[in-house]
Amino acid sequence: MTTFERDAKTLDRPWPFTGRADELDLVRGSLAAGRHGIVITGPEGCGKTRLVTEAVRGADCARVVGTPETRRIRFAAFAHLVPESASLHGAFQHLSGVRLLLVDDAHLLDDASAALVHQLAVQGRTRLLVVTTDGAPVPGAISRLWTGDLLPRLTLEPLSREETGLLLAGAAGGDALEPLTVNRLHRLCRGDLRLLRDLVAGARRRGLLTRLPDSAAWAWRGPVPVTTAVRERTAHLLDRGSPEERETLERLAFAEPLPLHLDELPLRVLEHLEADSLVHVDDQGAVRLTHPLHGPVLRAAAGRLRARRLSRTPEQCGPALDAERAELTRRIERADVRAMPTPVGEWLAAQGAPVPAGYAAVRARFARLRGELREAAAWAREGLREHGDDPSCRLELALAAAQSGDTPAAHTILGGRSHGGGAVTRPTAARGAADGGDLTDDAYDAVRLGAPERAAGRLTGVFAAHAEALDRADGPALDRVAGELEERGFLLFAAEAHAQAVRAHRDPSAARTSRTRAVTLARRCQGARTPALSGLVLGELTARQRQIVDLAAAGLSNRQIAEKLTLSVRTVGNHLYSAYARLGASDRGALPWLVALPDAQSA
Repeated sequence: MTTFERDAKTLDRPWPFTGRADELDLVRGSLAAGRHGIVITGPEGCGKTRLVTEAVRGADCARVVGTPETRRIRFAAFAHLVPESASLHGAFQHLSGVRLLLVDDAHLLDDASAALVHQLAVQGRTRLLVVTTDGAPVPGAISRLWTGDLLPRLTLEPLSREETGLLLAGAAGGDALEPLTVNRLHRLCRGDLRLLRDLVAGARRRGLLTRLPDSAAWAWRGPVPVTTAVRERTAHLLDRGSPEERETLERLAFAEPLPLHLDELPLRVLEHLEADSLVHVDDQGAVRLTHPLHGPVLRAAAGRLRARRLSRTPEQCGPALDAERAELTRRIERADVRAMPTPVGEWLAAQGAPVPAGYAAVRARFARLRGELREAAAWAREGLREHGDDPSCRLELALAAAQSGDTPAAHTILGGRSHGGGAVTRPTAARGAADGGDLTDDAYDAVRLGAPERAAGRLTGVFAAHAEALDRADGPALDRVAGELEERGFLLFAAEAHAQAVRAHRDPSAARTSRTRAVTLARRCQGARTPALSGLVLGELTARQRQIVDLAAAGLSNRQIAEKLTLSVRTVGNHLYSAYARLGASDRGALPWLVALPDAQSA
């Protein structure tokens, strides 16, 4: 493998702003004429400060920041704007000329500063952007901003896995990270973007990123780099004073999950650890560490001899891996592919240990049925690393390529052989589940390809309902089927059902809604390009609208489009707004996907 090397200076460059387009529009809208501002809350590290920084970029804005060290010093946060000796009224007068004020880490403000912010909100002449962290104690004057209806509140959720992948892709500078690495980073960071950046930088510095064979992507295999920032975030874990608690945590770190009834797990110690939110006991009585970052940190800090005593080898993972494979297979058979934990397989892949081909093929099939095509291909490649001729892994890799629109690659992977006439799904394990339906051979493929009559009498459950709704050209029924498929985890199938509903609907408004849902789901399916999705069209766009949409899909800003077409920026914005309405698209992010569809056309 090739080790990743990069000039350290590149690590200091800001990462792209990704995944918050709707929130950014909302925050900017709160600063428009007649508005008084907004409060932004969310978990630590989720990107609140970056969001508001983007929102006020280019604006005349005063900024104050609360800090732990100064929260007992009067007007400490406003020291550069008002004298410390000023009264509340005097401080307010000093700020009379400030039209836009950004208050970051408002939960750390001293009481006088918090009261001043509240007074500014009451008066309403200064627009306020106030940022606080969820779970932290907040001064009463700050919490009354939203509880007293002075300002609206926007609660940021952590970035999804898909959004995390987009962020990492933009930050990699052309060096894409493979899906299992993206999943690992998302799982470890849980939406903490500062931790995400720190882990990526640490992996680069330590040469832990390697180029995968037969792939243009980089992968992170091996240990978690225990950087200074990682240690700071896990200090409460590493500084446990009780030897019994530390021993219990380390046992879990090297062999979780462990059964609660295991004699070596002292119940009293587990109760203390559970009270401190360090361990979790599930409904089956299995004990795990609460945060996925804790295990790697404890393993790194254990020392060589202790690690040798506590570690399980890849060979010892066999029974647990078999149990995971059996559960994945059972879920496929029951037509329920909602996300489930697979810690043993993920641990093997993360360590770079061989993954048995049988497990890898089932894991790939599970991911593919969920519409996670790049992840499915990654698992299939893991199985082929040690078993290059395994037919199940090769088939899964080919199907992932075919559903991504790369039919030549699929034929190459299969050596030119045909499998069921180029079947779209081929989930051969799913048969006769009483509550889920039957995905036998090509029957459901026929429905997805638009020929429901070929599946007559061969499907049950939601899949039979899909065939019947398509046969009747019943748009509302197809949308209902799509909703149930989405609930069961079949995101790609749900996107296809919504896409079929677009043509079945007689009501143009309902068709636009179905198109929006199809696009939204398809964007989560990692590059899916299937026949049903290719039926989505760009709608009734004028030639000029189509021209502008094409340029916007290519990544050009409104100003760049205006310069290229010799139009005003306002005209470009108006055309895009009209195009969004006709396409049922909510933002620019949907445009590349729509424009890239093979059958896309304007009326």
